Formats: sequence, C-alpha cells, structure tokens
Amino acid sequence: MLKVILKAPRKLSPFNEAARDLRIQNRPLWLWQRDVLAPYVTREVDVRAGAPLPLLREPMLVYRDNLFFDEHYIQEFLRQARRKNRPCRAAFTLDDPAFREHALPLSTSYAPAGHMYMADLWYYPNGPVADVEPLVIDLQAREIGYYHVPSYMAGERGDLVFQVPLRALIAIDSWVHIFVVDIIFGLFKRGARFENQLAIDLGYKLGVLSRAIYEGKQLLECSSLVKIGKNCIIDPHAIIHGPTTIGDNVTIGPGAVVENCIIGNNVNLSQDVQLMLSVVGDGTFLPFRAALFMTTIMDNSMVAQNTCLQMCVVGRNTFIGAGSTFTDYNLIPAPIRALDGADQLRPSNRPVLGGAVGHNCRLGSGMIVYPARTIESDVVLAASKERRVIDKDIRYEDSDHHKFKNASMHKRLYSRQEQADLESW
Repeated sequence: MLKVILKAPRKLSPFNEAARDLRIQNRPLWLWQRDVLAPYVTREVDVRAGAPLPLLREPMLVYRDNLFFDEHYIQEFLRQARRKNRPCRAAFTLDDPAFREHALPLSTSYAPAGHMYMADLWYYPNGPVADVEPLVIDLQAREIGYYHVPSYMAGERGDLVFQVPLRALIAIDSWVHIFVVDIIFGLFKRGARFENQLAIDLGYKLGVLSRAIYEGKQLLECSSLVKIGKNCIIDPHAIIHGPTTIGDNVTIGPGAVVENCIIGNNVNLSQDVQLMLSVVGDGTFLPFRAALFMTTIMDNSMVAQNTCLQMCVVGRNTFIGAGSTFTDYNLIPAPIRALDGADQLRPSNRPVLGGAVGHNCRLGSGMIVYPARTIESDVVLAASKERRVIDKDIRYEDSDHHKFKNASMHKRLYSRQEQADLESW
C-alpha cells in the first residue's frame, strides 16, 4: 500500500517548528508515524501543502504529518475501512469523551461535518476520489483520576480526571496537544492498557506475578514492567515503578523516584530527583531534587536543582535555572487559556495546566511561571526585580539577550572577552 504524507502548513508555538519534527514519546513524530505504519505500507510520497494527491489506481493511505496515532487505532481503522471496501476518512463525534475533552479543544485541523469532526486521515482502496465515507473509530476511553482537589479549591469540579483512550488519534495543533499525546494518550494509556490486559489475560497476569516473585521485587518494580537499557548505573536506593522504559547509558542516583515514565538515552538523574508520569528526552540532565510531574522534556535539556515543573512541555537544548516553579492551577476561578494552532488564546478545557518553553532557551534561577504561559525558542530570561514572575507569553523580542547587547550597565558585569562573546551572539 502507498503512504501519502501531507505537509501541515503551520509551525507550532513556542517551538517555531513543524509538529512532525518535534519529539513525541521521545521520538520525532515523523519517525513514530513511520514505525506505526511500517507493517501496512511499502512506499511513500510527500505532498506539499495545497498540492494535489498522486493520481494512482492503487490502495492508498493519506494523512497529515501533524497527526499522532498509535498502532491500535490504525489497526482498527484499516480493518473497518478494508471491510467496507470504499474510500473512508477518519471521523469523531462529541460522544467520544477522549476526543471531546482532549483532542478538540485548541485544535484547528478538524473539519466540522454535521455532528461529526473529520480528521486528516484517509483510506482509498483504488486511488483518490472526491466521495469519501466518514469512519468513526471508538477510542475506548475510560475515566482515570489524577488529582484529588481539596474542597475549598474544587468548587463544583471535585476530583480531576482524564478521559484516557485505549486507542489514540489526535492532531497536534498546539503545544497543549503534545502534553495530551505524551501524558494522557501516552503514559496514562500505557498504564490503562496494562491494567486491561491484567483483567482479561490470566496467563499474562500469572507471568508478571511469577517474574516479580522470582526477582524478589514488588510487582511494579519487576523487569516485566521496568525495561532498562544497556550500560545503566542505577543506585539501589532509587525507587522505580512501572510501566517505565529506561534507555541506554542512564545514571540514576540515590533517593530518586521514578513512576510510569519514559527516559531516553544518556540521561543523568541525580539524587532525590522526582519523576512522575513524565517523558525525559535523550541527553537530559536533572540535578538533585529536580521534580517533574506529567511533564515532557525534549533532548539535551537541563532542569536545575530544586526546580518543579508540572504539566509542562520543554523543548530541546534548553536550560531552566535552580529554584524555578511552573505553576499549574489558577488561584482565581477563571478558565485557563492557551495558544491554539492559529496562535490565538482560547480556553484550554484544562482546570490545571503548566507552561511551555521552546528550544535553545536559557531561564535564570528563581522564576515563577503562571499556568499556560509560553516562552518562545531562543529566549534568554534573567531574573530581576522587574521580572521574576512570568505572567504573559514571552516572545523572542522580549528576550533579555537584547538588553545584554545594548545596555551599558551590563558591561561592568563581564570581562572584556565575555562582553565580546555576548556582542557576537
């Protein structure tokens, strides 16, 4: 079968990069798509935005390159489409809680069609035609709680929940969708599928239990759930609960706690680091007492000591200084708004949500970032009396490195060579 890839026209804020090139589940999205579709396709064609589809009379799978889908969705989509033996397009209805709560807010990709929303995924059994049939695939969502909110903060909302799908498809139009893909449609879904398999497969359950007994470990710590790569150094006083995947050449210090995470290659986690439901990219360094909760960090970044990130997305080659805090809860009863695919602020449909930092950023120590704020790629922020609390989106034009170049007061803080380096930068 031929695979046709349509280019998404927009770049994603605050990364200023196409979604296909951003890391999802610690892999570039284009590579994730390729691996999921590998069992079904033999050739591929790239089509630029606005160009026509190739007029070939053969089975064809067409999709936009900002789509995330997993093998379970694609398997069911192709099974039903082939059974119909007619052109089909992936569709959703508001009856699907995972789509309604997590995929539709902040999106710009879905095309409304009556009571349906059409996604940019098509199957043509004999080449492209104009008349296609909507094909609704049930995401098999289940409600999973993640915050027990104190009554004085909860209002009418009560406990906070995610609608976690066992199958996943979502268009990545906003940085919030990266959070959704990595955490809700990724790590939460992996845990939900594990629980589902335990419930329906007695053989699998007995296999995991026997493995834990043989290794003398608690169930969630056994090798059936904690996958560790080559040449790793893990202190015996570290606590690692699965499902967790750890790459090669990883160092984990004493007192570290890791629960249901994806950790890439060449990662260094110092003592007392706390990781929960997070994705940590290749080459990342987390010094002592750094804490990540439902957070994605892309490759070669560093989060310094005593820094707490909750429900955030951080790009590659970025440094976040010590003692910084990314808050995730509005203290006033107002909806949290975030940037959508058209860079407009719209309700995020999230009662709690952290922030996003782009690529190649440098953030000084002691910063406090309000919920859903973004910091654009290549920005430098130094804490000062005037700016320690980030209460608005930070663009490249707001970067402090412009001040370093132009303000004479900064020249006294650096040697002549350091000043020359700043000016050349």
